[in-house]
Amino acid sequence: MSPTSAQPEDLLFDAARRGDVSTLHELLGRGLNVDTTNDKGFTPLILAAYDDHYDAVVMLLNSGANPNVQDASGNTALMGVSFKGYPDIARLLIERGADLNLQNGNGGTALMFATMFGRNALVRLLLDAGASQTIADRRGLTALHLAGQQGNEEAWALLGGEPPQA
Repeated sequence: MSPTSAQPEDLLFDAARRGDVSTLHELLGRGLNVDTTNDKGFTPLILAAYDDHYDAVVMLLNSGANPNVQDASGNTALMGVSFKGYPDIARLLIERGADLNLQNGNGGTALMFATMFGRNALVRLLLDAGASQTIADRRGLTALHLAGQQGNEEAWALLGGEPPQA
């Protein structure tokens, strides 16, 4: 699709993926919905956050983006940055009202993603912000269970797991 034939929403998603703040500003100034979704349910905020574009995330939040919109799988921007390991964006999303305990379609939370993928700075950040440790996914596993499964000893300790007996 050539740029001249692209739909404005497609241009918005592309600008979010690239972190192009000026194009985002221009497109939103034309009246596009900041929380519009693509066929996978991704919003510009989810895309910008996932691709580590801090300034674009700030701009989108300042334009009214809802940090709690879930994509087609139930994932949020906070879940994406918890998986990828972007604490600065996670902190910003939390400050702007991201729900720490939303669950995706499999029952996973941002804390579970951070734990499973060894993003221990995010585990600490999410716990300090008040993320629940007692939520279980569809398999009945909590973040502590996942830390044990992954051999993530630091997360295990942060989540209050008891050290193995000598």
